Amino acid sequence: MDSDLPRTLNVDNFEMRFVDIANVEISQLQALSISVGWPHRAADWQHLLDIGKGYVALDEIGRVGASAMWFPHGESFATFGMLVTSPRLQANGAAKWLMQRIMTDCGHDCLRLNSTREARRLYVSLGFIPKGTVYQCQGTALAPAPIAPIEAGLAMRRLDRGDLEAIIALDAPAFGAARRQHLLRLFDSSITYGLYEGEKLRAYSMRRRFGRGHVVGPVVATCDADAIRVTHPHVAAHVGGFLRIDTHLDSGAFASFVQQCGLGVYNTVMTMVTREEAVYGTGLDGGPVVYALASHSLG
Repeated sequence: MDSDLPRTLNVDNFEMRFVDIANVEISQLQALSISVGWPHRAADWQHLLDIGKGYVALDEIGRVGASAMWFPHGESFATFGMLVTSPRLQANGAAKWLMQRIMTDCGHDCLRLNSTREARRLYVSLGFIPKGTVYQCQGTALAPAPIAPIEAGLAMRRLDRGDLEAIIALDAPAFGAARRQHLLRLFDSSITYGLYEGEKLRAYSMRRRFGRGHVVGPVVATCDADAIRVTHPHVAAHVGGFLRIDTHLDSGAFASFVQQCGLGVYNTVMTMVTREEAVYGTGLDGGPVVYALASHSLG
């Protein structure tokens, strides 16, 4: 871990130091995210720790004041997330200090993150470029309107581990990188549906426990109609329950479907990248698109 960055930082009357996030109790991490109003359960933090790396800023009496994580995808690409700074430290440089630490240690130059409004200026100062808005849609799910019968030659079903290679292959051009380990971990904690045309997977969706209820994502498809079809059973399964979908879309058939299911826009974040290669697939060439994110941290 060679770096010119200082290993300690004086904040008010306390000296903060870097600590590997893997060596911190999950209860401390959950307390940190609760302090800024984020809904992560202990199980949600464990999921992130299983596939990511990072640091916390720890003060002299063992309190966690801030966190930052990165999630590697291959040799050159990573997503950043869980940059959380306790309210008492938000104007004292701890967030920038941790970001510089993980940018040095992750060793990747092709980076993507989703920024809150409050953190956007910090990320711009570190070389990140805004690329699009993510709409955090959530609420008590309403029964989705019936959809048209499936076309001849198509088959919709719940997927199993034998479908993982097809999921990974469909996902990579949409996400912008192969995220095999992440999809394997997500699959193990999710219910997954897929739409096949013969032997070819056209769309897939996952749903898992998260925060206050359940989250639907990722959802990957080549058109709105396919995205709606694979999302429909997740909404139908949670009518009356709390459901969340994070999407870049604010218009079109899929966005309308989400709104009609009772999931209004609660908040927005901004997708930011360090290089054009880190953007999501656009689907302009007829390829697949990420209709819903797995999470703000994972993309």
